[in-house]
Amino acid sequence: MAEPFYITTAISYPNGRPHIGHAYEAIAADAMARFRRAQGRDVRFVTGTDEHGLKMIQTARGARRDTLEFADEMSGYFRDMCSELNISYDAFVRTSEPRHYEASIAIWKAMEANGDLYLDRYEGWYSVRDEAFYDESELIEGEGGDKLSPQGTPVEWTAEETWFFRLSKYQEPLLALYRDNPDFIRPESRRNEVVRFVEGGLKDLSVSRTSFDWGVPVPGSLGHVMYVWVDALTTYMTGVGFPEREGEFARFWPADVHLIGKDIVRFHAVYWPAFLMSAGLPLPKQIFGHGFILAKGGEKMSKSLGNVVDPMDMAERYGVDALRYFLLREVSFGQDGSYSHEAIVNRVNSELANSFGNLAQRSLSMIFKNLGGVIPAPGEAEGDRALLGQVDRACEDLKREFDRFAFSVGLEAWMGAVFACNAYIDAAAPWALRKTDPERMATVLGTLVVAVRKLAVAVAPIIPESAEKLIALIDSGKGGASIAQPVPIFPRLELGEEAAA
Repeated sequence: MAEPFYITTAISYPNGRPHIGHAYEAIAADAMARFRRAQGRDVRFVTGTDEHGLKMIQTARGARRDTLEFADEMSGYFRDMCSELNISYDAFVRTSEPRHYEASIAIWKAMEANGDLYLDRYEGWYSVRDEAFYDESELIEGEGGDKLSPQGTPVEWTAEETWFFRLSKYQEPLLALYRDNPDFIRPESRRNEVVRFVEGGLKDLSVSRTSFDWGVPVPGSLGHVMYVWVDALTTYMTGVGFPEREGEFARFWPADVHLIGKDIVRFHAVYWPAFLMSAGLPLPKQIFGHGFILAKGGEKMSKSLGNVVDPMDMAERYGVDALRYFLLREVSFGQDGSYSHEAIVNRVNSELANSFGNLAQRSLSMIFKNLGGVIPAPGEAEGDRALLGQVDRACEDLKREFDRFAFSVGLEAWMGAVFACNAYIDAAAPWALRKTDPERMATVLGTLVVAVRKLAVAVAPIIPESAEKLIALIDSGKGGASIAQPVPIFPRLELGEEAAA
């Protein structure tokens, strides 16, 4: 049986439509899922929406909508984004689903049975936008002297009866986890931040609310609903069948990686493993906190700031595969990155259209025109073997880099092989050989087709639709069959008027 691999995105908060940051994370997770499937792994890829909490109530109320009705609509936009961007998830989990209520109640009861939940009164600072409580020492001062969260969001003083989780009990077990598993949190900068936070001391965590009723009810505690992080984080187990411990859950849990934004690393790398330790459940193998795609001017995209970019609009303008390629090629994964209309057009044209696309188009077109569409065998000359060896090494480099989420580095190696193929075809000049040495022309073209197919297979996790079309065209020539007339895979983009903020 194939080795399992389980990857999740963060569970998106759907109080607004998805923006390019959501798309970036989904594309990266999808690329990794496709990459693992290509390695023969049995992949489970889960995404979804986190629909509970005060923020959803307030947004729905502002739109004069029933909260569940509003959540149904907004969750649908995230499904639509996944469909539009060719995101190959296996399960889409909504926190408002009955199966998720069952999972959340099960982990709550397990933590309670371990003596880690107690009833008390909470008084402190709370950010509705972050769905997070903050200590006084963490707050910053905004314009006019207002208190703000570390993310710059408004906070309000909250006082209510609440259930607490004994997070302080898990300070030393968490530090031991980080020490014994240095790759548990990646990249290293995120790990260092979390270690410093935990070393600074952990306070018990409020895990229920009584000021609203939109959420998973706390079992046996009338009027309490689970605070959003117990509820939200449990979706990662809901997606593989928890609380059922056999079957899918036994096969895929613990997750190989939770892929999340850097702003929610604390919740995933501190609270989540502590909850699981308390419940006696295995911990995920890795938390990877990626950086942000920044808006114009270097600001984080935010619905409240009004600088959100719709990924659907970008996909329509540039093409889905072009957008996917740009985002994972341009930005060093794990760090923040920015984009512009010019950067997208230049990157896509220079690397996909002019380099890889043109390489495939002119090689296959010459075969169609001069060899009746029948793909010849590759050459055996030293230069032919050297090229294919270089392509193989580049594809192995890509795999090694993708294995550690270094997508841009892997694609850099891949582009090196594409450039080598273009240098090979320019030096061999098969168009000239057509008249002087047609046999050699055929072996040159045969060598190039082998190289192009290898390169298409390697890059398929990033640009699946385009790569699959190219592979299908080449494979249609197996057994001496004639390929159809090739058409350009990557149309050139036009600069024109800038359309992206």
